[in-house]
Amino acid sequence: MAKPKKRYVCQACGSVSHRWQGQCADCAEWNTLVEDAPATVFSMKHDLSSGGRAVEFVDLDKPGALPTRQPTGLAEFDRALGGGLVPGSAILLGGDPGIGKSTLLLQAAAKIAREGRGVVYVSGEEATAQVRMRAARLGLSDAPVKLAAATGVRDILTTLGSMDTPGLLVIDSIQTMHSDTIEGAPGTVSQVRGCAFELIRYAKENGVALVLVGHVTKDGSIAGPRVLEHMVDVVMSFEGERSHQYRILRALKNRFGAVDEIGVFAMAGEGLEEVDNPSMLFLSGRDEPMAGSAVFPAIEGTRPVLVEIQALIVRLQSGATPRRAVVGWDSGRLAMLLAVLESRCGLNFSSAEVYLNVAGGYRLSDPAADLAVAAALVSAMADRPLPPRSVWLGEVSLAGEIRPVAHGGLRLREAAKLGFDRGYGPADVKAGSAALTYDGLSQLANLVDRIIGST
Repeated sequence: MAKPKKRYVCQACGSVSHRWQGQCADCAEWNTLVEDAPATVFSMKHDLSSGGRAVEFVDLDKPGALPTRQPTGLAEFDRALGGGLVPGSAILLGGDPGIGKSTLLLQAAAKIAREGRGVVYVSGEEATAQVRMRAARLGLSDAPVKLAAATGVRDILTTLGSMDTPGLLVIDSIQTMHSDTIEGAPGTVSQVRGCAFELIRYAKENGVALVLVGHVTKDGSIAGPRVLEHMVDVVMSFEGERSHQYRILRALKNRFGAVDEIGVFAMAGEGLEEVDNPSMLFLSGRDEPMAGSAVFPAIEGTRPVLVEIQALIVRLQSGATPRRAVVGWDSGRLAMLLAVLESRCGLNFSSAEVYLNVAGGYRLSDPAADLAVAAALVSAMADRPLPPRSVWLGEVSLAGEIRPVAHGGLRLREAAKLGFDRGYGPADVKAGSAALTYDGLSQLANLVDRIIGST
């Protein structure tokens, strides 16, 4: 490409010169020549200020019908979505291999199809006969779901354009799709981004609810480019432990509903079953209280879930190095809480091994669990059970203060519904139920006095 020539324009008379000089040759003015950069070939080709079609703008307050959510037939799935599927939305569902993503979507697709809404299920990992075999095992063979085993996005979109627009389109999975206009193998960054863009554009233009199944890496994050999570409207994670039957569907991003809303399922022989009362999954169900066990009312989105926190203290011989083992909670937060108990309450954990477990394989990240963990630790050290049918909630500061928590009244009301009659936590929380007696605590030392100093 030829190098563009420089030119100098006189600011007084407008004459053009191809070299700079102090005086304009036409008007005899001094120091008026200024370099003018001409338009390059690149800038002329990439000038986007004209040549396009007009974009239609709509007023925000324009009257008209808004999209109506479509229920999936699975109440827990609808809860996590914020009330159901929004037409034209794109949903990305990730989870570990074998956790039940395809099973969940096949059950939802079958329920939607039985209601008369069109459903297309495209599998890039299984043949249609294999999907039908799984549907027969789940008792869904009679559902009028249109199945296909394909990986070419051009073929899928061409076929969809020649048939009635479905209400739900499931792509299992986006990492197996490929576009013949993009170089690279399926699963590469360019292929995943390009294929997702074409599928999302089809869903937006035709009002189709699109569900993309995404693979995850070994650390649990969704594989592929991060931009994929920005492109979709909803990002959901299907979580659970292989050794436990429960599964949690968690919304990590939701443009149409609350974030961190969860749906709870249990894996059974005929697929995933909805769990109406998830608290019963994470409580041991024992009748007699035991030392080192405290119940904590956690909050997942707008749903309170009661979980049991178990602690074990093992005294060691002098000179042995104690061990700290945590399952389901942050190990760094446990170390901080042990330091507060030693510094502010005078308890000695330096010569003891500490084991902490959240029952049922549940994972806690709520700072309001500090008080329940502290109660379990003190109870295990003193070998004295906590008061029966009691719940504990509150955040513990480094000064040993018990700080307020969010949705304290909602947590206590859920505990009262399940038969708990006593609660302990920050002083400014209202019980919200006459069936539950609430004791406010201001310092962590008050907790230790109630458990150890009561005798």
